[in-house]
Amino acid sequence: MAEQQRLDATDQQNRRNVVRAVIASAVGTSIEWYDFFLYGFAASTIFAELFFPTSDPTTGLLLALGTYFGGFAARPIGAAIFGHYGDRIGRKATLIITLMSMGVATMLVGLVPTYEQIGIWGGILLTVLRLLQGVSVGGEWGGSVLLATEWGKSRGGLRGFLGSWPQFGVPVGLVLGYLALEVFQPLDPYWGWRIPFLLSIVMAGIGLYIRLGIMETPVFRKVLEDDRVERVPVREVIVRNWREIVLSALLRTGQQAPFYIFTVFILSYATKNLGFSAGQIYPYVIAAGIVSLFTVPFWGYVSDRVGRRRLYIVGAALMVVWSFVYWPLLDTRVPGLVLLAIVLSAPIHDIQYGPQATFIAESFTGRLRYSGASLGYQLASVTAGGPAPLIAVWLLATYESSLAVAIYMAVCALISVAAALALKDRSQQDYAVEYDEPRR
Repeated sequence: MAEQQRLDATDQQNRRNVVRAVIASAVGTSIEWYDFFLYGFAASTIFAELFFPTSDPTTGLLLALGTYFGGFAARPIGAAIFGHYGDRIGRKATLIITLMSMGVATMLVGLVPTYEQIGIWGGILLTVLRLLQGVSVGGEWGGSVLLATEWGKSRGGLRGFLGSWPQFGVPVGLVLGYLALEVFQPLDPYWGWRIPFLLSIVMAGIGLYIRLGIMETPVFRKVLEDDRVERVPVREVIVRNWREIVLSALLRTGQQAPFYIFTVFILSYATKNLGFSAGQIYPYVIAAGIVSLFTVPFWGYVSDRVGRRRLYIVGAALMVVWSFVYWPLLDTRVPGLVLLAIVLSAPIHDIQYGPQATFIAESFTGRLRYSGASLGYQLASVTAGGPAPLIAVWLLATYESSLAVAIYMAVCALISVAAALALKDRSQQDYAVEYDEPRR
């Protein structure tokens, strides 16, 4: 009887730890992505005029989005730096550092003087802070995913569902970022857009409080107990798992490139090409983000039932088709159809995004998981997410047709189909046992 009570108490404690880890993971990523998206929205709408004034609007937009891309270019650097420490000193300590560095960088963006005040130095300062944002978010994702999934059952269970909650932070950050700009930007021509950036430090403080209250994951504690900590985990995972790193990056191509077209490029396209105001489009994208609050965890749960790889292939294949439906709906310029296109993009995109975190994390053994998953995930930021809005602007200016952008999106989705077919599905593998396969 006493033994059974002890086991029941242990199970209850484990469940509480899982809930705390998931909440800490979701809240932390929500704050990080609020910071990251806020910059992207501002870059698409107001930063060109404030920091990169030019007689050619397309050139100004490209310059503003160039600083936006800089954040993506820095993400693999953050993945390598924080992946190293995440596999050396632990998930919790590393995540506290990434959260605070992101909060400080975003707050400082709200204090940068404009071109009118200090000339090109405003743009330079903006770029430096964007790079710091990129380094921070490059280390955030991997730790958040491991924080959630490594507290779950080591075999089977709801690992896909748990891993979807760090992804849940993306639509939360999306919605908060859009809402913040829509509420504060009209208040004052100088300070209005700055307020959402300054509020970031308050949100980071809340996230810090929550993360300080969680424990290190059982998987990393076991690595410590077994004395399996790698001296240079980034080097080891590149040597041992280079194939999984490359496939993880390719896997994200058909999800990440369309996503930043759906959420960032759409602002400039709708306002400059379709004749909508930013105020009209903001609510549409917010509605899509709200839909994702439900569909991201839903598809994560479905992946626990049907398998990560199978679901991912279905999602990427649907993205190929959707690429050629999305743009004709937008180009009707009918508000109801434009709303339909923007909102339907969310659940279709989320078929890939919901199971993606767990699919990638499962590809790497515990002692190298933070480094490997972070590198694979963030490399796509350079090849897919970062350049996507820039490529879309260039394709539209060159071919004067949205069909070119649709073809680009479809090709990206086909790359994801091929990568998913090549990546091993470890949905049923014991997550806490080291995958000691031979070096390749």
